Amino acid sequence: MYQRSADILICGAGIMGISAAYQLALKCGLKNILLIDERPPLTLTSDKSTEAYRNWWPGPGDAMVRLMNRSIDLMEDMARACNNVFKLNRRGYLYVTIDQARVAALRSSAEEASSLGAGELREHGKGDKTYQRHHAEGFEGLDGADLLTDPALIQHYFPYLAKEAVAALHARRAGWLSAQTYGMWMLEQARAAGVELLNGRINSVEMTSGKVSGATFASGEQIKTPVFINAAGPHLADVGRMLGVEIPVTNELHLKSSFNDHLGVVGRDAPLIICADEQRLDWDTDECAVLADDPATAWLLEALPSGAHTRPEGAAAAQSILVLWDLHNKPVQAIFPIPEDPLNTEVALRGLVRILPGLRAYLDHMPRPTVDGGYYTKTRENRPLAGSLPVEGAYVIGAASGYGIMAAVALAELLAAHITGANLPDYAPAFELARYANMEYQKLLVNWGDSWQL
Repeated sequence: MYQRSADILICGAGIMGISAAYQLALKCGLKNILLIDERPPLTLTSDKSTEAYRNWWPGPGDAMVRLMNRSIDLMEDMARACNNVFKLNRRGYLYVTIDQARVAALRSSAEEASSLGAGELREHGKGDKTYQRHHAEGFEGLDGADLLTDPALIQHYFPYLAKEAVAALHARRAGWLSAQTYGMWMLEQARAAGVELLNGRINSVEMTSGKVSGATFASGEQIKTPVFINAAGPHLADVGRMLGVEIPVTNELHLKSSFNDHLGVVGRDAPLIICADEQRLDWDTDECAVLADDPATAWLLEALPSGAHTRPEGAAAAQSILVLWDLHNKPVQAIFPIPEDPLNTEVALRGLVRILPGLRAYLDHMPRPTVDGGYYTKTRENRPLAGSLPVEGAYVIGAASGYGIMAAVALAELLAAHITGANLPDYAPAFELARYANMEYQKLLVNWGDSWQL
């Protein structure tokens, strides 16, 4: 017997569930919305992110760029509304290579993103004086990207980079924010508009005549509802099975380290800096022998992909930096607390030494890092889900692997349009679960190619 009812029940109070509640309550004016999670809001994976955003995305098609442009528009509107309490900046992403052979690929990827709507690509060679510095604070500024191909020019603007850097691609409509403050601001607004936050765990979802009719909590309480939103993050597939729906996602472990850069290697006003080169790490003979002797670490002797990245954390007077390199890219079961990786910080540092040689000093006296992380919940092609499920009254929002903070508000807007029957943008089908039933899309998946999504 149902103890109470809700017009909309949202499973998961991470950034996706909170964004959905905010959109439905504040922008659509809907009432009687219940948001449920067994943990405090934003504490499973949302607060473990790099907190960054960008509109710099690859194809095929322009759906991701358009989604992110819309999401950034909405984030900027929210920043204006709250006097930028969540510290949104537009420092950009800086992709750096020391390999002359990589310059053409960097230019090609930039031309692709630009052609899809990310903004103009501007190239700056020897003697060029048109490059404009980014602002450390605030979110107004250039869009598009700047490709610097003169080492002297790179050193002038980014003196902390390796002198061997031959190209640096600065994607401009990008940066970061305080994700925790951002999410809590939305939650406060949603609760003020009537959204109720409930601590609990959903054990089952009930259906009547093929329609959602309610849910049962682990406490035994039963909630009557005609609308159920699966915003369960790493548990997206498990919650989908409660509805008899297979949601094709996997989880990958994601770790990040932070420590005090007391040597001041990374400029406090720096963008998010990314090594665009594949590389083999520079281990000494003894280290190679130890790594090779253990199957769990032998892979560290192989060629590793691009993507080691870092950024300053905190105010200008702080010293903390984040270092990351997403090398755990095999599907795993989501386990909490997450497994430890004692080599995480050192491996990320070694990957960054290629473009930030000053970090080498920390390898001799490893700093004491703080390591945390969570899971990237991914679809096969690493594009998110927002829309209806094949059960009337059931919806999904999630699978925004590594980009949930930046995508959440636009995905919530899409979800709300599905629920209320509002007009959908023409890119909406690219993010619906139903796309996998489309034969043309299935053919496209076969040759999807490199996502280049950092």
